[in-house]
This record gives sequence, structure tokens and C-alpha cells, in this order.
Amino acid sequence: MRTVSAIEKKIITRDRLARLAGGWKMLGKKVAFTNGCFDILHEGHIFSLSQAAKEADILVVGVNSDASVKRLKGDSRPINNENSRSLVLASLVITDFVVVFEEDTPFELITSFLPDVIVKGGDYTVEQIVGAKEVIANGGKVVINPIVDGFSTTGIIEKMRSC
Repeated sequence: MRTVSAIEKKIITRDRLARLAGGWKMLGKKVAFTNGCFDILHEGHIFSLSQAAKEADILVVGVNSDASVKRLKGDSRPINNENSRSLVLASLVITDFVVVFEEDTPFELITSFLPDVIVKGGDYTVEQIVGAKEVIANGGKVVINPIVDGFSTTGIIEKMRSC
């Protein structure tokens, strides 16, 4: 039986990620990275994470810190704090590691370990994806997955407010 402490071990720091990534590369493991706020986890997130997990042996999920979400989404966000969001993501079998980042973009996080694959949703182009140029220059690739229509955290919040 797994415990919450086992799940919490999947939540790591940027420095630990960089150390682990070096070992993974030596073992020939392929690493995928995706990121987001993941404020209220929904079907669209699960689809995107599942697609990202298919791209590699190890899936690392970057999570915007509370301060970062607030800067990006406004004062009413996040709904769930970074610890809660990280714990929910870490509890998913498809997620291998979760790393919180303070910046508004994961550029510093991505360049600290250079994953083999960056995976983002279909509302981006390769040119818009932070770290794409660096990952491609390092021999990696970028995968853009389709968006699952009808699912967004903002939409869920608006629906809740109208009830």
C-alpha cells in the first residue's frame, strides 16, 4: 500500500531534478516535460498528461508557484495552493516527478535539465513554447497535443460562480 509520503517523494526541487536527469541520461532513459498551473485538475489536463507520458520513459511536470499563477491569472487565483496542486499531480500514476517553479515561464527549469521532449497543448506553436529552441538544439523535440474542447479551469470557475 502506498502512502502520502511515497507520493510526496515525487515532488522534487529543481536541483534534485538536474541531478536525477544526469543519471537518467546515463541510463538511456528518455525524459518528457510539460508544465502548467493545474489549478483545478480536469479531463483536459488528464488527456494532456497522458499524451505527454507516452512520449518518454519519465514524465516531469512543472507546476507554476502560487505567486506565478497570481501574476499570470489574477488575484483570485490559484484556487488550490501549489502544495495541493503538486500533491494531486504526484498522486497520478502517469506522473513520475513534479517540480514547482517560481518564474512566470519554465525556461530556467527546462534549461537546468534539458528534457528530451517538451509537450504542450494545441493552443501553442513551437515558436511560442518556452525552451523549445534549446531542447531542439540539444537533439530533443517538441510535441503539441490537441486541446480537449469544453474543459478549462477558467470555464469551471465561471460555471461554479453562476450556480
